[in-house]
Amino acid sequence: MDLLVEVRQGVAVVVPRTEFLDASSAEEFKRAIASTLEAYKKIVLDVSGIQFVDSAGLGALLSCLRKAASGGGDLKICGLTKPVRSVFEIARLHRVFDIYPNQADAVLAFDAV
Repeated sequence: MDLLVEVRQGVAVVVPRTEFLDASSAEEFKRAIASTLEAYKKIVLDVSGIQFVDSAGLGALLSCLRKAASGGGDLKICGLTKPVRSVFEIARLHRVFDIYPNQADAVLAFDAV
């Protein structure tokens, strides 16, 4: 899976280049983001291009959050589309992740901590 990674103010901003984060792509996503999770403590995941996520995709995102936290870091999410936000709310993950409307707000949130 192709990921665009850009560092801003010491925060790695990761943009997956896919419309689907599901059973067919979740493992590939976890492999692709693993090196970023190891290299950076502050990570923003911009999912604005993702139009569909299923339970496997949610599991992959939770795995990323746990991996970041276990290394003393944090992961914030931004850019949830309406369909993806609905899935997050049904699964109650909007209470687990720090969610922001855009990259700029998510990056700034690290400074507020």
